[in-house]
Amino acid sequence: MSGRSSEQQPPIQLVIDHSPSISRNPQNRPSAVSKRPFSSVLARLHAGYFRISLSLGGQALLWKLLTEKPSREGNHQDSSTPLLYIFDFLPSTAFLLLWCISLCILISISLLYILRCYFHFHLVKAEFLHHVGVNYLFAPWTSWLLLLQSAPVLIAPKKTSYLVLWWMFAVPIIALDIKIYGQWFTTKKRFLSMAANPTSQISVFGNLVAARAAAEMGWTETSLCMFSLGMTHYLVLFVTLYQRLSGSDCLPVMLRPVFFLFFAVPSMASLAWSSISGSYDTASKMLFSLSLFLFASLNTKVCRPNIFKKSMRKFNVAWWAYSFPLTFLALASAEYAQEVKGQVAPILMIALSGFSSLVFLGLMLFTVLNITKLLRENDPILGFAKDTTA
Repeated sequence: MSGRSSEQQPPIQLVIDHSPSISRNPQNRPSAVSKRPFSSVLARLHAGYFRISLSLGGQALLWKLLTEKPSREGNHQDSSTPLLYIFDFLPSTAFLLLWCISLCILISISLLYILRCYFHFHLVKAEFLHHVGVNYLFAPWTSWLLLLQSAPVLIAPKKTSYLVLWWMFAVPIIALDIKIYGQWFTTKKRFLSMAANPTSQISVFGNLVAARAAAEMGWTETSLCMFSLGMTHYLVLFVTLYQRLSGSDCLPVMLRPVFFLFFAVPSMASLAWSSISGSYDTASKMLFSLSLFLFASLNTKVCRPNIFKKSMRKFNVAWWAYSFPLTFLALASAEYAQEVKGQVAPILMIALSGFSSLVFLGLMLFTVLNITKLLRENDPILGFAKDTTA
């Protein structure tokens, strides 16, 4: 019986399946699996990405200033500044193309951030409560004001459209000023000595940009108000950061490029005061000299590898903080070269303008090549969500 049962049992067959299967290795998964959901992209798109639009707006303003021939007519009559003729060869279409690209990118980032406010409002609220993230909320409105000042002839400062757009972009800056500066005075956990960090200078920068835009319209009193508000808080903020209190040590290593803001603010202040006073007078020259000194001091620090080396190991959107401070230093040098006679000022303007353009083009290239790394999961600013929920 046992022999018959063994003969009736079918033989065991080993079947090897050659059909393709999804590997456990994330690198071998299909592209559809590795694609991030749109909601995840919105969750990682914080206001710090407006640093890109700040750089684009600054470059557009620089090219507009360099290609405007009427502003250099007085210097062309002086044979001691022949180097200024070099900017006559800059094509005006290049400026228009740069301005259009800046507008498209700023609109795209703004629309994405509006969607973030709608679908992830709790993250925006957490960003507002964070000591670093709150400062970048000035960046969107500052970017629009820069683009407004660099706009072609169609949007002139004397037109109604310019006035309406200025109010649309300046009112949020004033509202943020009242909220943040008020917390520095009244809220115990928000005292300036506790919350101050280099990114706090973005708020001052936004006030100075608004002041220059108001001065372009001829609103002297309004521009003086914005200028005094920004410079008063800049002096207090600069002293606080210079003393290296507790707030200055709470900046992540990846965000160290924002130290370039130290010379961006006096550069923008010199431009704003030049528009308010109507000439590049002594006060503007003093502010430009201060920005040059801070730029030189910071460059000596850059030579030390332990300061910026860690932040440059991997590409991050914080790298764009190198670009727009250099651009506004070049803008201030351009205004300085138009006022001062001799060869040193034009050489300085050409050197700084060329350097800022090279840095800008390099960052554009790095961004295109590393487009998939823009929305990093380990972005230090994304820590605000953990800080507020903990």
